Amino acid sequence: MRSTAERHEFLRTRLVPRRTLVTAGAVAGGLLTGRSASGTPTRGAASRTAATRPAGSSDKTPGGAVAPFGRHLAFGGDPRTSMRISWQVPAPVDRPFVRLGARPDDLGERIGAELRALHTPGVAGERPAVDQYYLHAALEDLLPGTTYHYGVGHDGFDPADPEHRAGLASFRTAPARAGRFTFTAFGDQGVGGAAAANDSLLLDRRPAFHLHAGDLCYADGSGQGRTSDAYDPTAWDPFFRQNEPVARGVPWMVTTGNHDMEAWYSPDGNGGHLARFSLPGTGFDPRTAPGAYAFTYGNVGVVALDANDVSYEIPANLGYTQGRQTAWLDRTLKELREADGVDFVVVFFHHCAYSTSAHASDGGVRTEWVPLFARYAVDLVINGHNHIYERTDALKDGAVGRVVPVGGSTDPRRDGTVYVTAGGGGRDLYGFPADAPESYEGHEHAAGAVGTFHWTRGGRSAPETVTWSRVRYRGFSLLSVEAEPGPAPRLTVSALASDGGRVDHFEVRRGV
Repeated sequence: MRSTAERHEFLRTRLVPRRTLVTAGAVAGGLLTGRSASGTPTRGAASRTAATRPAGSSDKTPGGAVAPFGRHLAFGGDPRTSMRISWQVPAPVDRPFVRLGARPDDLGERIGAELRALHTPGVAGERPAVDQYYLHAALEDLLPGTTYHYGVGHDGFDPADPEHRAGLASFRTAPARAGRFTFTAFGDQGVGGAAAANDSLLLDRRPAFHLHAGDLCYADGSGQGRTSDAYDPTAWDPFFRQNEPVARGVPWMVTTGNHDMEAWYSPDGNGGHLARFSLPGTGFDPRTAPGAYAFTYGNVGVVALDANDVSYEIPANLGYTQGRQTAWLDRTLKELREADGVDFVVVFFHHCAYSTSAHASDGGVRTEWVPLFARYAVDLVINGHNHIYERTDALKDGAVGRVVPVGGSTDPRRDGTVYVTAGGGGRDLYGFPADAPESYEGHEHAAGAVGTFHWTRGGRSAPETVTWSRVRYRGFSLLSVEAEPGPAPRLTVSALASDGGRVDHFEVRRGV
């Protein structure tokens, strides 16, 4: 197996001319441009690179014939005052922008956007070259707890014009003071009927934001980190179209899975991610690890991690941050635990720390990060990778600190951390070991001991027998979490099947 950097070099030198590839550094160099909601210039305005197509370039399709699609939101550094709006166009455009206002009929503010272009070289006998154009606008100085209406456009396409008003959308900033709210999560989505059904279920929950735990669209269908992995960049277009009804109004906070390492664009596989998404710039190095960042919403601190950096199972990017991500995680968890008003800390990433399904558990995650989760009494860890729903008891020092049945409760300071695998986002489903039948709300079965394994360094598996697998559901599903502040704050965590039926629920409590 080659590393991602070796795959990148192989593709760059053997399959395509060197000048046609976009590097991660080029994509990262094009920082967000635009203006804040108050009209002042945003920071990082405008170094133009090979990844940013110059405005005014020739041979463009007329702007009026180019319709935006695939709108998706993400928080900026502070969810109370900042938002990132991203979208796609099928051809280059001049002077892209966002119109913003308090009402759909009053979009007086105009905020400039940045165009980030990706060129994916063709492969003889497989597919032609592909050019994709992603646009990003940074909105700053917004008012907390406020609903904003917006539309996206460019020269020749004004979203405020009557013929384009159907494309308007809205979002709401985080409140200034903590209150009750809901967020949702899943991983391993892809494109298809099950994924779209989960999107509809998600909208019914009216979440403040959504966490996507990696393996987004499966443009790299193998995800094994091999030179032979096939790659189809056009898979991203239907992915963004499918999710637009949700992501245009709900911040879509994503991280990277093994199928999201795209060696075409950069030695670390993150160049495409940098072009397609605009995520909070609070990570240790968002230009090279865009899947690692943190934000606080109400009384919940959320940390996203790129588990490709520590995975023993698929080591294509093992150690690519040279320990910087883990050091940043240590600092960030410490800061969140010391922050006023933060009751809960939720961490999400792709590879599982604890699961019994097909990919089982990753020893790299356990070695590098689980001790930090224990040190700072992380309240909830959300993973994907295994295409099922599975939930552990509260784990402390690698063992069950407290049995948490369906409907149970736990305090991480006393009992340890609950780990949830929420990989039923839409991709083909996996199963469980023969001695671990499904066990979920209304269909509970005594877990007993389960024979499974974990991955060790070198991509080898080591058998283990575990007793921590408490809830197992083989079906499409999503996680819905309600956060409640107050003198006895709590997280109410529910797993919902694609028909809306509940398959698990439990509470994480503090202060009682």
